[in-house]
Amino acid sequence: MSFRHSSDDGLSPYGWDAQLDHSFADHRSKGLVPARVVGVDRGACDVITESGPLRARLALPATSDPLAFPCTGDWAALRPGAPPELVEVLPRSSAIVRSSASRSSHGQALAANVDMAVLAVSLGGPLNPGRVERLLALVWESGAQPVIVLTKADQSADPVGDADAVAELAPGVDIITTSATSGEGMDVLTAVLTGTVVLLGPSGAGKSTLGNALLGAETLETGAVREQDGKGRHTTVRRSLLPLPGGGVLIDTPGLRGIGLVDADEGLQQVFADIEELAQECRFGDCSHDSEPGCAVQDAIFSGDLSERRLDSYRKLQRENAWATSRSDARLRAQHDERKKWITRSLRETYAFRDRQSRS
Repeated sequence: MSFRHSSDDGLSPYGWDAQLDHSFADHRSKGLVPARVVGVDRGACDVITESGPLRARLALPATSDPLAFPCTGDWAALRPGAPPELVEVLPRSSAIVRSSASRSSHGQALAANVDMAVLAVSLGGPLNPGRVERLLALVWESGAQPVIVLTKADQSADPVGDADAVAELAPGVDIITTSATSGEGMDVLTAVLTGTVVLLGPSGAGKSTLGNALLGAETLETGAVREQDGKGRHTTVRRSLLPLPGGGVLIDTPGLRGIGLVDADEGLQQVFADIEELAQECRFGDCSHDSEPGCAVQDAIFSGDLSERRLDSYRKLQRENAWATSRSDARLRAQHDERKKWITRSLRETYAFRDRQSRS
């Protein structure tokens, strides 16, 4: 998706198009207006509407599922008033979802209706391959297109070698090397991005600096990185949504400490496509890639075409995802069973009432 805008285009700078407008016809007939969510906190949210920014109260049906709540990037139906009320979240074209910080069976949406995700990887410190693979699985599963942006290239002794190392972790993903100091790579990145773009990465990776370069202004707060460990503090404390000068929308997010996976089978298959392809050549269909004869994965490790670390990471993320998904499935089964019990109780009470009525 791509969109251009001028200062008087209403919601079009934020991604509203003819298709969305057509699908909103029924809501308009009920007196509701479209809005895009900028940020959510304390039972209310900041939104952009056709007439400008508003602070709206959440008036959604009661639910215990965090994924049903609005997040930055959502399109929503708003009931005008004092205060205005957000009454419905529209269907999402994509959503970047991680397992909740509480490690419950619920997922947590970080951003919605995202077309492209920029994964900021700093060259100012040691590369963390596992984190890159986790972020990629998260994005591929969402339906968005990932782009890896290597930041702080001026702090790397070998930026070309670093880019090659990252490329081994990210088959099929564009990798762009940038430097805020020199402006290197920014023209390439700007040309690649389109639609709604979200910035993802840990604190200290240079997301806000990168965002400011894309926005063409010092809009996002930046902070220093600790020298002893290369980590930054959370200068971005909430998600924000801002139109880009050349068209499109940028979502900035706080640094991610935890990147838990849930229901990310397809994302993992995409990230570890090299291992998935090798596994098709194994002698046995249920090969565990350990000590079985004719294992193409182990042969690749022996020949140096695949690292043991990458296989270990693949297995670790598969186990984590399976555990989180099983908890989610168990919760859904429990909810279904509870509803069946409630229906049964209601029917019994109804029949008992009718029986008493017939006797009186």
